[in-house]
Amino acid sequence: MTETRQIEIINFIQNHANCSSGEIHKEFATSISFATVKRILTQLLTDKFIISEGKGKGTKYFISPSHELLYSIDLYKYYEREIDERRIKEEFNLDIFELLDKTEILNEAELSKLAGLQAKFTENISQLSDSEYKKELERLAIDLSWKSSQIEGNTYSLLETERLLKDKETAAGKTKEEAIMLLNHKDALDFIVENPDYLIPLKISKVEDIHSLLIKELAVDKNLRKRRVVFQEQIIVHSTSNFKYVKHWNPLVNL
Repeated sequence: MTETRQIEIINFIQNHANCSSGEIHKEFATSISFATVKRILTQLLTDKFIISEGKGKGTKYFISPSHELLYSIDLYKYYEREIDERRIKEEFNLDIFELLDKTEILNEAELSKLAGLQAKFTENISQLSDSEYKKELERLAIDLSWKSSQIEGNTYSLLETERLLKDKETAAGKTKEEAIMLLNHKDALDFIVENPDYLIPLKISKVEDIHSLLIKELAVDKNLRKRRVVFQEQIIVHSTSNFKYVKHWNPLVNL
């Protein structure tokens, strides 16, 4: 969902629950027709951003519970606001797991595209020998372990990570905890690859099991955090020859 008008109507419904299509049109009457409002509402219902109750002129509209999973966020506008003006959750939403089990996150077009990509992937790996396939997984483990650990403050380079995971060679000047963090990431990934159905269906207990692998022998509390985690605000720019993206960290981020 990318249309500005859709976002505006969602925001209106969020602030005026139990509203009718007529009330929504009244808010936007100077810029769009009633027919356009009805068309947008139909699309939002199809995309599960909103739900409705009643029939005909008595139909009322509400924000869908799945909106929490699906709504768009403009990160640049979000970070333009002062911290005390930002909408920040006070605690982790544990209901998100139940919602994930009940909500269709992808629409039909997205599911079709994903199925096509999966078919292409299956075709590609079917042409690999066992040794080639293991080599690809090894490369994935190195890249993913390095990048994920780097986000947590790990200072190992990609080359140092490769030496650690392949040859168990620790890097000079690095801490023991940094090496353990990287090795734990690889162990967690190996576990998921070896047990592809373990996280189906997704449950808190299973997420906590994976988390236990990640924090093994590290001074980190087990299971979901019960307090806010604070990072120093910074902007990190990653770039390659093909793309460039920005990670913008801020204080009071809840992880």
